[in-house]
Amino acid sequence: MTTELVEIPGYVAGTWNIDPVHSHVGFVIRHLMVSKVRGLFTTFEGQIVTGADALESSVTATIDLTSINTGNDQRDDHIRSADFFEVEKHPTMTYRSSEIRRDGDDFVLDGELTLRGVTRPVPLKLEVNGFGPDPFAPDPLAGARAGFTATGEINRMDFGVSYNGPIPGGGVALGEKVQIILEIEAALQTDTAS
Repeated sequence: MTTELVEIPGYVAGTWNIDPVHSHVGFVIRHLMVSKVRGLFTTFEGQIVTGADALESSVTATIDLTSINTGNDQRDDHIRSADFFEVEKHPTMTYRSSEIRRDGDDFVLDGELTLRGVTRPVPLKLEVNGFGPDPFAPDPLAGARAGFTATGEINRMDFGVSYNGPIPGGGVALGEKVQIILEIEAALQTDTAS
Protein backbone atom coordinates (compact mmCIF):
# COMPACT_ATOMS: atom_id res chain seq x y z
CA MET A 1 0.00 0.00 0.00
CA THR A 2 1.39 3.40 -0.93
CA THR A 3 0.50 6.66 0.71
CA GLU A 4 -0.07 9.74 -1.37
CA LEU A 5 1.58 12.92 -0.13
CA VAL A 6 -0.96 15.73 0.07
CA GLU A 7 0.51 19.01 -1.11
CA ILE A 8 -1.22 22.28 -0.24
CA PRO A 9 0.39 25.56 -1.39
CA GLY A 10 1.77 27.55 1.55
CA TYR A 11 0.83 24.80 4.01
CA VAL A 12 1.99 25.39 7.60
CA ALA A 13 1.95 22.69 10.29
CA GLY A 14 1.02 23.92 13.76
CA THR A 15 -1.72 24.74 16.23
CA TRP A 16 -4.31 27.30 15.19
CA ASN A 17 -7.06 29.03 17.16
CA ILE A 18 -10.29 29.80 15.35
CA ASP A 19 -10.81 33.56 15.05
CA PRO A 20 -14.52 34.15 15.80
CA VAL A 21 -14.38 37.73 14.49
CA HIS A 22 -13.44 36.52 11.00
CA SER A 23 -15.35 33.22 10.98
CA HIS A 24 -18.96 32.22 10.37
CA VAL A 25 -20.84 29.26 11.86
CA GLY A 26 -24.19 29.07 10.10
CA PHE A 27 -27.05 26.83 9.09
CA VAL A 28 -30.03 26.67 6.73
CA ILE A 29 -33.33 24.86 7.35
CA ARG A 30 -36.51 24.60 5.28
CA HIS A 31 -39.45 26.63 6.63
CA LEU A 32 -43.15 26.01 5.94
CA MET A 33 -42.09 23.71 3.09
CA VAL A 34 -41.73 26.71 0.75
CA SER A 35 -38.63 28.66 1.81
CA LYS A 36 -35.44 28.48 3.84
CA VAL A 37 -34.44 30.22 7.05
CA ARG A 38 -30.80 31.00 7.75
CA GLY A 39 -29.19 31.40 11.12
CA LEU A 40 -25.80 31.60 12.78
CA PHE A 41 -24.05 31.35 16.11
CA THR A 42 -22.10 34.37 17.30
CA THR A 43 -20.08 32.75 20.11
CA PHE A 44 -17.80 29.79 19.45
CA GLU A 45 -14.22 28.64 19.87
CA GLY A 46 -12.05 25.94 18.48
CA GLN A 47 -8.62 24.68 17.64
CA ILE A 48 -7.15 23.21 14.49
CA VAL A 49 -3.93 21.20 14.58
CA THR A 50 -2.35 20.84 11.16
CA GLY A 51 0.00 17.88 11.12
CA ALA A 52 3.24 17.41 9.20
CA ASP A 53 1.00 15.28 6.96
CA ALA A 54 -2.20 17.22 6.26
CA LEU A 55 -4.26 14.03 6.60
CA GLU A 56 -3.11 13.73 10.23
CA SER A 57 -4.67 17.06 11.20
CA SER A 58 -7.49 17.48 13.72
CA VAL A 59 -10.23 19.91 14.75
CA THR A 60 -12.15 20.54 17.96
CA ALA A 61 -14.84 23.18 18.38
CA THR A 62 -17.41 24.31 20.93
CA ILE A 63 -20.44 26.44 20.01
CA ASP A 64 -22.47 28.41 22.54
CA LEU A 65 -26.08 27.53 21.68
CA THR A 66 -27.41 30.57 23.54
CA SER A 67 -25.73 32.74 20.87
CA ILE A 68 -28.11 31.65 18.10
CA ASN A 69 -29.23 34.45 15.81
CA THR A 70 -31.85 33.95 13.09
CA GLY A 71 -32.73 37.63 12.86
CA ASN A 72 -35.86 37.27 15.04
CA ASP A 73 -35.66 37.47 18.86
CA GLN A 74 -38.92 35.59 19.46
CA ARG A 75 -37.84 32.71 17.21
CA ASP A 76 -34.35 32.64 18.79
CA ASP A 77 -35.87 32.39 22.29
CA HIS A 78 -38.06 29.51 21.10
CA ILE A 79 -35.03 27.69 19.63
CA ARG A 80 -33.24 28.06 22.99
CA SER A 81 -36.19 26.41 24.76
CA ALA A 82 -36.79 22.72 25.51
CA ASP A 83 -38.64 22.42 22.18
CA PHE A 84 -35.28 22.69 20.41
CA PHE A 85 -31.84 23.12 22.04
CA GLU A 86 -32.88 23.15 25.71
CA VAL A 87 -29.95 25.44 26.50
CA GLU A 88 -30.53 25.35 30.27
CA LYS A 89 -29.46 21.68 30.26
CA HIS A 90 -27.30 21.66 27.11
CA PRO A 91 -25.69 25.10 26.65
CA THR A 92 -23.11 24.01 24.07
CA MET A 93 -22.68 21.90 20.97
CA THR A 94 -19.28 20.31 20.28
CA TYR A 95 -17.47 18.83 17.31
CA ARG A 96 -14.39 16.62 17.45
CA SER A 97 -12.76 15.30 14.28
CA SER A 98 -11.64 11.70 13.99
CA GLU A 99 -10.06 11.68 10.53
CA ILE A 100 -9.35 13.71 7.41
CA ARG A 101 -9.50 11.75 4.17
CA ARG A 102 -9.36 12.31 0.44
CA ASP A 103 -12.51 11.93 -1.61
CA GLY A 104 -11.33 12.30 -5.19
CA ASP A 105 -9.90 15.81 -5.41
CA ASP A 106 -11.76 16.89 -2.26
CA PHE A 107 -11.21 16.43 1.46
CA VAL A 108 -13.71 15.05 3.97
CA LEU A 109 -13.48 15.81 7.67
CA ASP A 110 -14.98 12.94 9.65
CA GLY A 111 -15.98 13.66 13.22
CA GLU A 112 -18.59 13.51 15.94
CA LEU A 113 -21.13 16.20 16.74
CA THR A 114 -22.66 16.33 20.22
CA LEU A 115 -25.95 18.19 20.59
CA ARG A 116 -28.47 17.87 23.44
CA GLY A 117 -26.34 15.10 24.94
CA VAL A 118 -26.51 13.00 21.75
CA THR A 119 -23.34 12.22 19.79
CA ARG A 120 -23.50 11.22 16.13
CA PRO A 121 -20.95 10.98 13.30
CA VAL A 122 -21.10 13.99 10.99
CA PRO A 123 -18.82 14.17 7.94
CA LEU A 124 -18.05 17.61 6.53
CA LYS A 125 -16.82 18.41 3.05
CA LEU A 126 -13.65 20.41 3.61
CA GLU A 127 -12.12 23.04 1.37
CA VAL A 128 -8.68 24.47 2.18
CA ASN A 129 -8.85 28.13 1.19
CA GLY A 130 -5.22 28.93 1.87
CA PHE A 131 -2.43 29.91 4.23
CA GLY A 132 -0.85 33.34 4.48
CA PRO A 133 0.88 35.89 6.72
CA ASP A 134 -0.96 37.37 9.71
CA PRO A 135 -0.73 41.18 9.70
CA PHE A 136 -2.43 41.24 13.15
CA ALA A 137 0.15 39.02 14.92
CA PRO A 138 2.55 40.55 17.47
CA ASP A 139 5.32 39.29 15.21
CA PRO A 140 3.96 39.26 11.62
CA LEU A 141 7.06 37.39 10.46
CA ALA A 142 6.18 34.48 12.77
CA GLY A 143 2.38 34.66 12.54
CA ALA A 144 0.17 33.06 9.93
CA ARG A 145 -3.52 32.75 9.06
CA ALA A 146 -5.36 29.84 7.50
CA GLY A 147 -8.81 29.66 5.95
CA PHE A 148 -11.19 26.74 5.54
CA THR A 149 -14.75 26.14 4.32
CA ALA A 150 -16.69 23.15 5.61
CA THR A 151 -20.21 22.11 4.67
CA GLY A 152 -22.44 19.24 5.64
CA GLU A 153 -25.92 18.17 6.58
CA ILE A 154 -27.54 16.66 9.64
CA ASN A 155 -31.00 15.35 10.43
CA ARG A 156 -32.07 17.25 13.54
CA MET A 157 -34.27 14.32 14.62
CA ASP A 158 -31.07 12.27 15.14
CA PHE A 159 -30.19 14.67 17.97
CA GLY A 160 -33.60 14.77 19.64
CA VAL A 161 -34.53 18.14 18.13
CA SER A 162 -37.92 16.87 17.04
CA TYR A 163 -40.31 19.77 17.62
CA ASN A 164 -42.52 20.51 14.65
CA GLY A 165 -45.83 22.19 14.07
CA PRO A 166 -48.36 21.13 11.47
CA ILE A 167 -49.46 23.72 8.94
CA PRO A 168 -52.98 24.07 7.49
CA GLY A 169 -53.46 21.98 4.36
CA GLY A 170 -50.77 19.48 5.35
CA GLY A 171 -47.07 19.57 5.87
CA VAL A 172 -44.93 20.78 8.74
CA ALA A 173 -43.34 24.05 9.82
CA LEU A 174 -39.73 22.87 9.68
CA GLY A 175 -37.71 20.47 7.61
CA GLU A 176 -35.73 17.70 9.27
CA LYS A 177 -32.50 18.31 7.34
CA VAL A 178 -30.22 21.14 8.42
CA GLN A 179 -27.41 22.36 6.18
CA ILE A 180 -24.22 23.36 7.98
CA ILE A 181 -22.04 26.14 6.54
CA LEU A 182 -18.71 26.99 8.15
CA GLU A 183 -16.30 29.69 7.02
CA ILE A 184 -13.30 29.48 9.32
CA GLU A 185 -10.27 31.71 9.68
CA ALA A 186 -7.66 30.63 12.21
CA ALA A 187 -4.50 32.18 13.65
CA LEU A 188 -1.30 30.23 14.13
CA GLN A 189 -0.27 30.03 17.77
CA THR A 190 3.37 30.89 18.31
CA ASP A 191 5.46 30.38 21.42
CA THR A 192 6.08 33.89 22.76
CA ALA A 193 7.87 32.76 25.93
CA SER A 194 11.55 33.69 26.04
